[in-house]
Amino acid sequence: MTEKDEKISFTSGKIAGKLLLFAVPVLGALFLQSLYGAVDLLVVGQFGTAADVSAVATGTMMMQTITFIIAGLAMGTTIQMGQSLGAGKKEKAADIVGTSILFFILLSAAVTLIMVFMTRPFTAIMKTPKEAFEKTVSYVHICSAGTIFITGYNILGSVFRGMGDAKTPLVTVLVSCIANIAGDLVFVAAAGLAAPGAAIATVLSQAMSVVFCITLAKRKGLPFDFTRRNIRWNPKIVASVCKTGIPISLQDGLVTISFLVIAAIINRLGLVASAGVGVAERVCAFIMLVPIAFSQSLSAFVAQNIGAQKFDRARKALACAIAASLVCGVTMGTIAFFRGNFLAMIFSKDDAVISAAHSYLKAYAIDTLFVSFLFCFIGYFNGCGKTAFVMMQGIIGAFCVRIPVSYAMSLGENPTLFRIGLATPSSTFVQILLCAIAFAIVSRSQKKSIGAVSKKG
Repeated sequence: MTEKDEKISFTSGKIAGKLLLFAVPVLGALFLQSLYGAVDLLVVGQFGTAADVSAVATGTMMMQTITFIIAGLAMGTTIQMGQSLGAGKKEKAADIVGTSILFFILLSAAVTLIMVFMTRPFTAIMKTPKEAFEKTVSYVHICSAGTIFITGYNILGSVFRGMGDAKTPLVTVLVSCIANIAGDLVFVAAAGLAAPGAAIATVLSQAMSVVFCITLAKRKGLPFDFTRRNIRWNPKIVASVCKTGIPISLQDGLVTISFLVIAAIINRLGLVASAGVGVAERVCAFIMLVPIAFSQSLSAFVAQNIGAQKFDRARKALACAIAASLVCGVTMGTIAFFRGNFLAMIFSKDDAVISAAHSYLKAYAIDTLFVSFLFCFIGYFNGCGKTAFVMMQGIIGAFCVRIPVSYAMSLGENPTLFRIGLATPSSTFVQILLCAIAFAIVSRSQKKSIGAVSKKG
């Protein structure tokens, strides 16, 4: 094995060390992505009105739905490529990358076209407060123009993570984040464009991130031979990527849609509640970073070990990830529950909005403990290729628990954001139970597979 191969291999060496070394850059990239969106809300909150804050918060949630769907589908490339590299099939890995590039270019064009015509109906469905309606439409229309860049970054990031490189996506997001901050200061603070200005800054920074990522890819190279001939339409590869990625994409997309439904329920309570939840969601984006980082890292780590038939190593990685996530979850949950108002003050100067955000954050504080288990389970199952199960448990949690509970909690005489927010940890708890059952079944199947191979040997 060459030095270059060793650098991207998760199939040997100390599990905790390699997993943590990979997860830290992933965490850094996620932090910068969260900061990316938070800066928009922070700057708009300081230089705009509550309507502007509501518009950016609602518009960001709509754009996140698109991003999560694309990122989930791109995980199909990460997993397929990771399993190919783990099995030593480098030529196949190159073909997977080439076909994915072509496939995602076509996908981004389709998504952009859909958003041009559907933004206004989506904004209406969200029950967006009338004061923020047109601002939300404007924000989403501008951001939709950058769908090609959102897609480009996610597919390039999936390729790097699949080959064990988490540093390149980190550097790329850092450049994009700096550009976005500069753009917000120019278009929002200086030019006074509020929500549309934040959208313009977002699109320009996303374009810069893709250009920078391609430049780094050319300079650093790939762990396999890759030429333009690999960029061709291969129906079998498209089918395998979609078979793996679509369930993840649907799960991520539908779960995000469930939060949009909850946002619509909360939007009925008025502008302050809408803005408060928007602020709370920005804070939550940071609180949930560690389990999300381990989820993404586990997908790549487990995929390579499953390809190499090292099932026990994959299970040990899951245990390490849960332990690390839980330590951070207890810390962040405590801060959110008791000091959530100070966190909310970062994004808003309105006392009523800050109070509403803290009320919602108290419920999310409970969820930080549960997601330490759930997100790591999801990463493990994705790496195993059990993405259909991931989709199923996500849909059950979202539509059978989260939405019904949040709606029921909103029907009282004086509904509070805390009670509505309890729907999230409720659904997470149910999903953990489903994952525990599935883990036992998968582990038993893997042990039988090893036993069958041993007998043949």
